[in-house]
Amino acid sequence: MSLVKQTSVYFAANAASAAFGLLNVVIFTRLMTPAEYGIYIIGTALAAIIGAILFTWLRQAIARHEAKADGTDMRATVIAGFLCISLPLPLVVLAAAHFSAYDLKAVPAGIVFALCVGFYELSIELLRARQQTHHVLYATLGRAVLVTLLGCGVLYVGGDGRALLLSGGVAYTLAALLVSREVWGRTKIDFSQTRLWHFIAWGMPLTFSIGLLALATSTDRFIVAYLAGSGAAGQYGASVDLARQALIIPAISAASAFVPIAVKLLANEGKEAVQTHLKSCLELLLAITLPCCIGFAMLAPRISNLVLGEEFRAVGASIIPIVSIAVIFQIFVQQYLHISFFLSSQNRFYLINAVVTFVLGTILSYFLIDAFGVHGAAWGRVASEIISLLSALWLVRSAFTLPFPLMKSAKVGLAVGAMAVTIAIIDPLFRDWDRIAVAVLVPFGAVIYLAACWVLDVADIRGKAMRAIVRFRSRFAPQD
Repeated sequence: MSLVKQTSVYFAANAASAAFGLLNVVIFTRLMTPAEYGIYIIGTALAAIIGAILFTWLRQAIARHEAKADGTDMRATVIAGFLCISLPLPLVVLAAAHFSAYDLKAVPAGIVFALCVGFYELSIELLRARQQTHHVLYATLGRAVLVTLLGCGVLYVGGDGRALLLSGGVAYTLAALLVSREVWGRTKIDFSQTRLWHFIAWGMPLTFSIGLLALATSTDRFIVAYLAGSGAAGQYGASVDLARQALIIPAISAASAFVPIAVKLLANEGKEAVQTHLKSCLELLLAITLPCCIGFAMLAPRISNLVLGEEFRAVGASIIPIVSIAVIFQIFVQQYLHISFFLSSQNRFYLINAVVTFVLGTILSYFLIDAFGVHGAAWGRVASEIISLLSALWLVRSAFTLPFPLMKSAKVGLAVGAMAVTIAIIDPLFRDWDRIAVAVLVPFGAVIYLAACWVLDVADIRGKAMRAIVRFRSRFAPQD
């Protein structure tokens, strides 16, 4: 399946997931107080850190070895690795429950949530490595629907932030079971202790690195909770999650197709083929990311008023534009620059990048939050992502050489500029009519952007369109 087709399927899956995630923010911020939502936010952030530390090495081993399709069935080794990590977790949950009396209410539920998400993501990684994109679509849609339904049910009967975390864990587990036959069916008992130790040794530097990056991207929430309380953390976290759902998921949809294809090309055709592939990848990534981030930042006050609960809106309107800028840097680093480290097997570069980002970013964030509250947290996120970008660019020079096609990037920038100017001119005409403004400006801005892409031929859009028309005509042409 081609890059565009895989990206389209992943985009459909993740767009639906983002839509349900947006619906979750709408519902949860209306049914929960900022303090209760803050517990949920801290729990999900904790789960992301735990999941990165526990399961990154397994996910990366799957992505690197399963995608080669050399006939080796590594699923038994993956199961063994997952069980080795997961079996001690009930003891950790019991230990964490002891500390719940010390205002760490989200810790036990966050650990359970991390375990459930880890099982789901390993299943998805196996499907993605085999390029079974449609099954990824089914699992993603199932997870999105279940998280919303179970979460609403829990809140309807009076559940709190911890109950919402646990319901999310159940949803992820059920979604993984939906595709369990495709993932684990007819698994060969091909367990290799040597392979498992190789995965551990190969993946530990990467695991620590991704864990630190996860911690770096979540530290601001913990600092806000520490300095300003769980209510402020809830307001801040709702705004960040709203931007994340809308902006990062489309980029991940594209990047999900980048790596498996790059691994195959490197194994079969060499570095030049990978370089050509990555040029198209970067152009596609920018073409998806930049218009979303810039448009979302420009419409942030209106979107905040429509989506967030009343107690969350003021904070959202002021910090979402800042967070949207940070997301641009985050996507460029994690979805593109990190491909260099992966393809060169230089896992220590992940670690260096993570340590620099975590240490400097955390120090900056602490002082900014202490001085400016949640707005300082947003600017601290921008500073952290810029630090991550600069250190990653420095490291890439010693890893797999990545292409940076300036002309292709400039064309994307011009198309985004045309869209932004149009929105800036029209937006004031709608005054306080937020719903009408969003309903008009989003599709109109998309039309302007696509028209500019057509004129500038961004991502070979004209050629792809003509080839699609030819295929359509040949398929439905009358047979002699």
